[in-house]
Amino acid sequence: MDFVLKLVAFILIVYVAQSRETMRDLKSFKLNKNTIYDCVDIYKQPSLSHPLLKNHKIQLEPSFSIFKPKNQIKTGGERKKIIECPSGTVPILRNTKEYVANAQYWTEKHFNPFTVESHGTHIAGVRSQGQGPYHGLAAWMSMHNLNISKDQASYASIYVGSGVNNKVNFIQAGWMVNPKLFGDGRTWSYGYWKGANGAGCYNTICRGFVQVSKTDVLSGPLPYDPKGELGIYFSIIQDKESGNWWIADVNYTEADKQIGYWPKELFDLISNSVDMIGVGGIVQASPSGVSPPMGNGHLPTEDDNASARVRKLEILDSNFEIQESGKYKLEKLLDNDKCYGLKGGKKPILFTYGGPGGASCGI
Repeated sequence: MDFVLKLVAFILIVYVAQSRETMRDLKSFKLNKNTIYDCVDIYKQPSLSHPLLKNHKIQLEPSFSIFKPKNQIKTGGERKKIIECPSGTVPILRNTKEYVANAQYWTEKHFNPFTVESHGTHIAGVRSQGQGPYHGLAAWMSMHNLNISKDQASYASIYVGSGVNNKVNFIQAGWMVNPKLFGDGRTWSYGYWKGANGAGCYNTICRGFVQVSKTDVLSGPLPYDPKGELGIYFSIIQDKESGNWWIADVNYTEADKQIGYWPKELFDLISNSVDMIGVGGIVQASPSGVSPPMGNGHLPTEDDNASARVRKLEILDSNFEIQESGKYKLEKLLDNDKCYGLKGGKKPILFTYGGPGGASCGI
C-alpha cells in the first residue's frame, strides 16, 4: 500500500511540474487591448474542432509554391515580425468579448463581391467572371494610413468566390483601417471568409481558418509609410492535391511565407474551384451616410506612383497554371465616380484608384 501511495504521489508531482513548465512556456503577444495572440499547439488549435473538420487532417505545407516574381519590384521594406511562437505552436487569436462583438457588427456590413450595390458600400477595382474556373490569384496592393472614424471602414483586398442564386462562398485578404474592429486607427492585414450555410468571419474569430505559420498571422498591424511606397502582396490559391485554400505573403528574395489555409470542407460552392476573382478598394460608410476615404484618400492622378495602386495581378487558371491578367477581360467596378476614381495604369501598374469620400457619396 505504501508503495502505491508513493507512486501516486510521484506521478502527481511530475504532472504538476510539467503543467507549470507548460504554463511557463506558453507565450502571448498583445497587439492592443482587443487583439491578443496566444501560442497554442498546432494540432490543438480551435479551428480543428469545427464540426465540418471532424475528419480533417492538418496540412503543414502546401504541395506547391507557384507565385514567383520574374522581375523584382521595389517594395520599400519588409513587414515587421511582431510574433514568434515556439516550434510546434502557432499564434491563435484570443477572442475577447469586445473583439467578438465588434467583429459580428462588421461581418453583417462586410462587402459582398458579387454585387456593387451593398448598402453603404462603395468599390473601385476589377474582377474576372465567366472566364474560369479559377484556382486563385495574387496581387500587390499599395498600403496607406487613413483618417477613419469608428463607424467606418476602408480596405483593399484580393478575393475569390462563387455564387448560385442567393448562396455565396468567398475568401478575401488584404489591408484594412477599421478603428472599431481593431481597436486603433492603424492599417492592419486581415482575412475574411464566408462558406457553407452562410457561416464565416474575420481572421480566426470563429473556427475555420487553420494557422500553420508560427510567425505570420492573418491580422496584424502593418508598417507605416507616409509616401505610400510599401505594399502588401498576398496570394490566395487552391492546393491542387488537398483542395484547401492557402494564403501566403509573397516574398521577393526567399520562399513565400505560407500563413495557413481555409479547409475545403468549410465550403459548399468552392471546394473544387471558383467562378470569380477580383481585387480593389472598398469602403463602408457610417450609418449617417458619410463615406470614408479610399486608397490614399485622393482621386487617381496622372502620376501612378502618387496614387493608390494595384500591380502584378496574376491568376491561377483552370489547369493550375499562372496567367498574367492581360489574358483575361477584366470588368471594371466603380459605383460612384463623384467620390472615388478608377484609372488604368502604366505597366507594371494595373490600375490606380481611390478618393476622399464625403457626405454626398450616397448609400
